[in-house]
Amino acid sequence: MHTVVERELELKLVLSPERSIPVPARLMYRTEDPYAVHITFHVGSECPVHWTFARDLLIEGVFRPCGNGDVRIWPTKIDKRNVIFVGLTSPDGDALLEVPSAQVAAWVERTLRVVPPGTEAELLGLDEALAELLAPLPADDLWMCDPWSSDDAQDGEA
Repeated sequence: MHTVVERELELKLVLSPERSIPVPARLMYRTEDPYAVHITFHVGSECPVHWTFARDLLIEGVFRPCGNGDVRIWPTKIDKRNVIFVGLTSPDGDALLEVPSAQVAAWVERTLRVVPPGTEAELLGLDEALAELLAPLPADDLWMCDPWSSDDAQDGEA
């Protein structure tokens, strides 16, 4: 059985230090994909925008700056409010999002209760899949025997 942890929230797309616009979003964590978090932004178009990145990145970003490349996350204070900034970079452009710190931290904590850190691999069943993949099949016995060992002719004698 797979579990999904979701949270609807309103982010702010930062356009300048003085101006931002609200962006409804959904955070989603699925135990069938235990290393990732998914964010869907509803930006007023028919097609929402989806981003997926490491859950560990979001966990760390609640406490300290982290990430490089396409996703960067860091906590800060604005007007005495604790917020988290999420910087996203893609070939289509860059976005800076402001997220309420308490809401993200509470959601991350819920994901950690569902799948504690270090237990993600157990959900993937990699050991079982690898054992099944490497298990010998009955046909493997044919490949393991020497087809020439029972011939009467030896060393090229006919």
